[in-house]
Amino acid sequence: MAEITKDQVKHVAHLARLAVTEEDVEKLTDDLSAIIGYAEQLNELDTENVEPTTHVLDLKNVMRKDEPKKWITQEEALKNAPDKEAGHFRVPSILE
Repeated sequence: MAEITKDQVKHVAHLARLAVTEEDVEKLTDDLSAIIGYAEQLNELDTENVEPTTHVLDLKNVMRKDEPKKWITQEEALKNAPDKEAGHFRVPSILE
């Protein structure tokens, strides 16, 4: 790939609505060129027999089985509530 130019950096900065100084443009040009150069090294790898993946790690579901179990009663859930009404927590109104 061709080197990143100062005009390209200015154009992208304009599209992103970024105010950049000439010093910023110089630094960003060098930084972006280095990043692209590093990414281009991946083209040198032989990926002929590499199976495509969606993630670099072998992920598996680590969640527990969804099994029914006895839960607390409504009364137990509300026993320490500072204010309750008709089997529900009662909270201060936020609307007028």
